Amino acid sequence: MLQRSLIRRFSSKVEPRAFEEIPGPKALPLIGTLYKYLPLIGEYDMKKLHKNGAAKYAEYGPLVREEIVLGEPIVWVFRPEDIAEVFKADTGRYPERRSHRALFKYRLDRRWIYNSGGLLPTNGPDWWRLRKEFQKALSRPRNVVNYAEDTDEIVRRFVSVCEDGRFDDALPLLSRLFLELTCLVAFDLKIDAFSEREMLRDSMSSRLVDAAFTTNSVILRLDNGPRLWRFFDTPKYRKLCRAQAYMEEVAVKMVSEKLEKLKDEAPNEKQSLLEIYLQNPELDFKDVVGMACDMLLAGIDTTTYSSAFALYHLSRNPETLDKLHAEASRLIPDDSCVVTAETLKSAIYTKAVIKETFRLNPISVGVGRILQTDVVLNGYHVRKGTNVVTQNQISCRLPEYFEKPDSFMPERWLRETGKNEKPPIHPYLVLPFGHGPRSCIARRLAEQNMQILLLRMCRQLRFDWAGGELDVDSFLINKPNAPIKLNFSARCD
Repeated sequence: MLQRSLIRRFSSKVEPRAFEEIPGPKALPLIGTLYKYLPLIGEYDMKKLHKNGAAKYAEYGPLVREEIVLGEPIVWVFRPEDIAEVFKADTGRYPERRSHRALFKYRLDRRWIYNSGGLLPTNGPDWWRLRKEFQKALSRPRNVVNYAEDTDEIVRRFVSVCEDGRFDDALPLLSRLFLELTCLVAFDLKIDAFSEREMLRDSMSSRLVDAAFTTNSVILRLDNGPRLWRFFDTPKYRKLCRAQAYMEEVAVKMVSEKLEKLKDEAPNEKQSLLEIYLQNPELDFKDVVGMACDMLLAGIDTTTYSSAFALYHLSRNPETLDKLHAEASRLIPDDSCVVTAETLKSAIYTKAVIKETFRLNPISVGVGRILQTDVVLNGYHVRKGTNVVTQNQISCRLPEYFEKPDSFMPERWLRETGKNEKPPIHPYLVLPFGHGPRSCIARRLAEQNMQILLLRMCRQLRFDWAGGELDVDSFLINKPNAPIKLNFSARCD
């Protein structure tokens, strides 16, 4: 007892070290650490944030300070205990992050289309007003479950397209699937993205997929470069503007048409999310258009890439694929069975496969926050207002947190076998949808879509991997760095 008391007394006197003492790459006058990211000569690569993070962790430790843009320090956080402290600092009503700043400017320059920057880049009361109203409908399980049968129908169509196919790259087809599912929610519309017409390069489907990818691919560089776009239209900012202009053109048209239909339609007990939003007196037409654009931007690529990695891992791990097939066969006894909410409740192994995919290949390198209070991270004092970015993608591959960290083992997430994981999995290690009030607003829909896709595919198809080892490229979100080479065949069992 005396020894413990002395330890506590000694520990209480240890003062946290100063913010300026946090180790990290040296910033140069005017250019910060941007020189380290220059092609050919820099040691870091803006397209490989996870490798940059791993290198910084190895050189500087679990807390790293950097100024990519001079005068705007970023603190990279690796320890799950420190990640937990970051989210505990979200003490106010309006958790803040610094992201999508060029998109924010674009939308505020077009006030005749948008009321605000939308959910992705906006902070403060404007963000909370939108979040509060939009999450009311998305947080109700019934509203999400209402889409299960329509989703199953669309996924069946996708599976029929894949059947007996050999794909040099299945990613474009997956993009069309999740565009179709996103439009179902954003516009209350089935666009038939797999039709011959929509497969053409200049079709609405093709252009929307391109617009989402273009926006996501330039935002990271616009946010972390010299930001000259604030003063004049740089080439990358013009690419963003063109992509967003098409996306908003479609959104305005589709939402307008739905609004006109509502005037003539009788009230429907099974309301779509779009109908709920358009009839909400706290939201107006411009709010709904902004939300539709956010759904297109955040809903297509994220679920496309996550599903691609799930198929990659399953195809390289035949035993895991067989286990998932067994679960799918039990839950969907024959092809005439419809996937329902009850089906998904019992899809335990499917959920473990998705969780393990998110561990190995999360949607992004981590989660950003602007600290609302001073915090102590890894023994250092980090000031209020600091931009902090968690490094979950790197931490999830460290042996101190996971046994066989590079192995695809969904069993680690199952109650009966996961308890054997040493050490126990820290709850702040795997955060694919973020955390707290600023977590992904459409998480339930995204997980439901992926669950239905994996159940249907593993029930009806065999597939094997025909490519090399996959890594990721950082385009704000993590994209597979090579084609998704898959061979599919129909199961006879």
